[in-house]
Amino acid sequence: MLTIAIHSRTLEEEKFRTLKTIIEEVAQYPVEILLSKTLHKCFTKKKIELPPYKVFHKHEELLKTDYIISIGGDGTLLETVTYVREKSIPIIGVNTGRLGFLATIASDRIKTAMEAIMSKSYHIDERMMIAVESDDDVFNGMNFGLNEFTILKRDTSSMIIVHTYLNGDYLNSYWSDGLIIATPTGSTGYSLSVGGPVVFPHSNNFVISPVSPHNLNVRPLVVSEDSVFTFKIEGRSENFLISLDSRSVKVRADIKLTVKRCPFNAKLLKLGGNDDKFPNTLRKKLNWGYDLRNRI
Repeated sequence: MLTIAIHSRTLEEEKFRTLKTIIEEVAQYPVEILLSKTLHKCFTKKKIELPPYKVFHKHEELLKTDYIISIGGDGTLLETVTYVREKSIPIIGVNTGRLGFLATIASDRIKTAMEAIMSKSYHIDERMMIAVESDDDVFNGMNFGLNEFTILKRDTSSMIIVHTYLNGDYLNSYWSDGLIIATPTGSTGYSLSVGGPVVFPHSNNFVISPVSPHNLNVRPLVVSEDSVFTFKIEGRSENFLISLDSRSVKVRADIKLTVKRCPFNAKLLKLGGNDDKFPNTLRKKLNWGYDLRNRI
């Protein structure tokens, strides 16, 4: 019997029906269902009856899990990655959010997804991740991310100077509001919003993108996946912010940080077809090609 975990962090009223439908669809198969603590509270509060299930709230409770379904947007999927960690559990991203670069399976295709799981007629899209090493365990053991690592000034402080070293060699001093080190997956996230390039998912590289740089001749830079980054931070404040995906913490200015490729990958389950092809995703999500002159 398969074990399938389901996670969603959104509790909006309009999503209850979708969540309930997906769980009921999964329950039609001979599987053991695990619901995240967030989902369990959601349905308990609403007094909604569901098929039999167990509850998980720690990553250790997913040791024997075969698949995990993330219901929501890309933010929910990034949170799901923190449960999976190095376990290599395939993640099924069901999109009920907006853009959905990662969560690409529409909620009305969950039946197709379950059929694909049972017949094993899917493929796994492995995505490289980023890891942070520091002299303090600032991320409580979750020192990895799928999208990006970011250094930022605090909300009320002036700009900071991020002295950046690449494989031990001095690269540049970024006078800016911050600096983003993004994976290819993260190139369509925060990095894109500050002018970074879009990179294909399996390019195996990092994108360095400054946030509001004071030097206008500073541009984003693409470097290889085996690059190792270290930093020295200057600023008027004694503290600044660092983040991995959506997890941010305040750290002291003299903290030692090393950023490099994570030793394990995230595994996204794909059904195949045009919806899973990256060029098609770009056109659809970024509204490329909406020009009457395009006949393709």
